[in-house]
Amino acid sequence: MSKHLRYCGLRWLWLSFIVVILDLLSKQWVITHLLLHESISIMPYINLYHSHNSGAAFSFLADQDGWQRWFLSGITSTLLTILLFSMYYNQVKCTLHNIAYALLIGGALGNLYNRITYGFVIDFIDLHLKEWHFATFNIADSAIFIGIVLFLCKRNYSSSHS
Repeated sequence: MSKHLRYCGLRWLWLSFIVVILDLLSKQWVITHLLLHESISIMPYINLYHSHNSGAAFSFLADQDGWQRWFLSGITSTLLTILLFSMYYNQVKCTLHNIAYALLIGGALGNLYNRITYGFVIDFIDLHLKEWHFATFNIADSAIFIGIVLFLCKRNYSSSHS
């Protein structure tokens, strides 16, 4: 049985589209304006640093010989399918869940495009405090993180009010 888009969470896919566009445009800017491993300071605790990550979060599996490209792409594609079905079956009025789904989908698509096209994900946001640097990330990673936080907030809010 099909649902009209007006009544299901897929109505929020416009947000995924915005995340993908911002992510890919920012990565293209980095490729065009920074050499690999080049860094420029934009604020006291933030650098733009052009790096490539052939692994997953925090460079997990990055030291492998290439099989991880298709393995991680397969996992991402499977998760995207699950998220899209979840959005389809979610009511449009479940705003927080739909925003979280949309952010996760947009972030996953941005990184999946890089992984399939280049064999790695382009990262460039470098947060640091003096000599300590957090893992370099990108807009897609940020959207994924925010989507997860929204799910956790909704879950904790729902469980504390039941």
